[in-house]
Amino acid sequence: MLQEGVTLLLEQAAGLDPSTRLFSSLHFFIYDSVKILFLLFVMITAVGYLRTYLPASKMKRWIAKKPAGIGNAIAAGFGALTPFCSCSSIPLFLSFIRAGIPLGIAFSFLVTSPLVNEYLVVIMFGLFGWKITIAYIIIGMTLGIAGGLFLGKLGLERQLEPFMAASEKKEPSCRSFDERLKAGLNEAKDITKKIWLWVLAGVGIGAAIHNYLPEGFLQATVGASGIFTLPLAVALGVPMYANCAAVVPVAVVLFQKGMPLGTALAFLMASSALSLPEAVILRKAMKLKAIAIFFAIIAAGILLSGYLLNTLQPLLI
Repeated sequence: MLQEGVTLLLEQAAGLDPSTRLFSSLHFFIYDSVKILFLLFVMITAVGYLRTYLPASKMKRWIAKKPAGIGNAIAAGFGALTPFCSCSSIPLFLSFIRAGIPLGIAFSFLVTSPLVNEYLVVIMFGLFGWKITIAYIIIGMTLGIAGGLFLGKLGLERQLEPFMAASEKKEPSCRSFDERLKAGLNEAKDITKKIWLWVLAGVGIGAAIHNYLPEGFLQATVGASGIFTLPLAVALGVPMYANCAAVVPVAVVLFQKGMPLGTALAFLMASSALSLPEAVILRKAMKLKAIAIFFAIIAAGILLSGYLLNTLQPLLI
């Protein structure tokens, strides 16, 4: 419904030709901006409401009692059930942090949410077959859990902007539904006011990359890189902003043209789990050092996953 509304706005109100890149970029920008800001407000309101039943201090104590990695596995599993792209995952990621969930566990969600989901499984099963699909799911979930565990050991909480930790000191005493809802709404307003400009900036960059990158550029560049194919595929995939389902057909084409399986899937993972717009939006919530560490560790994990899948290729096809 939102997509149709944006299309009508651009066609009838602005008089733009749907076949132009300008139309596609503006459609991408308006649609994704509204979607992400809406998700941001709704998700933070919902989590803020629920947090009145379970304050941050109690949640931290509950998580502390769980064996190492259990929280990361739960977060990764929940991420696999949410059909979000890398930027759309950020609202829940921020909500988790504000609710007192450790940063490493929240990172496990942020990695797996865009990387593994039900419609990706259906598309990959149809295009790659069940063996490759299962291998991809296992590696995607492992990357989210292991990456979150490693990031959690680095003490990056001190790299968060002050407003992201402020809610730990303000645990509202709410009893009625109206009081709880008001607490959630206030938290959503607070965070949305602080990051909405960064959301628009990030989506704007994504719109430019998505619609103005020359067709065939990826195939031509990666296909001619020889022994550097895998690192280059990851390096090219990281800044791009794309839904994993949209990248699967590209990965299939690359694989069919002779690119090793792990290299093609590494590009799929890099362009899905990480993106330049994601980094721009995250910048308002955390310092550049934390973002750089997060990107570096997950990109390294994707690179190792690509080499593993290249090694296992004879068993998977």
